[in-house]
Amino acid sequence: MSLYTEFPLATQTAFAGLDTAARQADLARSIADVPGGFAKKAVAGRQYWYYQLKTPDGRLAQSYVGPDDEATRALIQYHANPVAKQARQHLVQLTRAAIELGCAEIPAKHARVIGRLAASGLFSAGGILVGTHAFLAYQNLFGVLWTGGAATLDLDFAHAGRNVSLALPESLTIDATAAIDSLKMGFVPNNSKTSFRKADEPDFDLDFLTSRGRTEDAPVHIARLGLTMQPLRFMELSLEDPMRCTLVAKSGPIVVNLPRPERYAIHKLLVYGERSQEQRTKAVKDVHQAAALMDYLLTHDEVQMGVLWSKVIENGLGWRRRLDQGFKAMVLRYPQYDFEQRLKVAVEAGLEG
Repeated sequence: MSLYTEFPLATQTAFAGLDTAARQADLARSIADVPGGFAKKAVAGRQYWYYQLKTPDGRLAQSYVGPDDEATRALIQYHANPVAKQARQHLVQLTRAAIELGCAEIPAKHARVIGRLAASGLFSAGGILVGTHAFLAYQNLFGVLWTGGAATLDLDFAHAGRNVSLALPESLTIDATAAIDSLKMGFVPNNSKTSFRKADEPDFDLDFLTSRGRTEDAPVHIARLGLTMQPLRFMELSLEDPMRCTLVAKSGPIVVNLPRPERYAIHKLLVYGERSQEQRTKAVKDVHQAAALMDYLLTHDEVQMGVLWSKVIENGLGWRRRLDQGFKAMVLRYPQYDFEQRLKVAVEAGLEG
């Protein structure tokens, strides 16, 4: 018994092929037919790849490609072969075939918003898709279907803001607000301009978030993104070391940045205790999403889960207290999954590793 069911092998294979093709096409679209080259940078002890070129006015422009991992290096090597570029229509056909085989898809109206922001450069500029849509995206990545906790109408985006961990040049600027306006879907910013609402769909919000410093509660305006973001506690955990992944929609694939799944799971436990009484429904969803992810990760990637857990509890008393509160709520709600013993084994494995 588990909080997920595994996709058939054909479904997993279909997504793997789509993800590879979509990421290759995304890389080609961002750098095709322009003179330039790949560059690797060390940022905060990690290696990242960028594609850089000189614009007609002499400025250095860079596009974020991904972390220095096997998948990104394969994409760079693939780019050297011009015959390998994928046509958009072929990608749509691949996507719809994957959906027919059972891959989890996102609603069309959500795909329209995410796709427009992706085209505007939000994800190339370090933006990250967070919230339940990230949780949904992990299904195809893992080859599983969650048994619950996925209902949502909101779209949540985040960015490290002034603490951005990607070495992006100041010349890289976008106007995400203009991109939202161009959708003509009726989104109106709230007073702080950190959220966009639809009068005819009061539950379909676009929220923009960032990490909160010790005294920074006021909205943070990021001029280079054309956005204002609401600082939230513990958000930095989800923003560190993001990953690239493909969302599946009938209109075609969308390549985005997501939090690492182990970071997402622990973040959900941390914010559980931050929810007010009026947000109990969201708190229950937080616990369920954390439980589903931990059920999977403690089975398939226990060392990584154990390593991160040990690091997080070293962040101080406030972090340990909130994490303990969320973890106890999860254990109480799902006693049959023996999370305490499984996490203990994972932490020990992480220490040994």
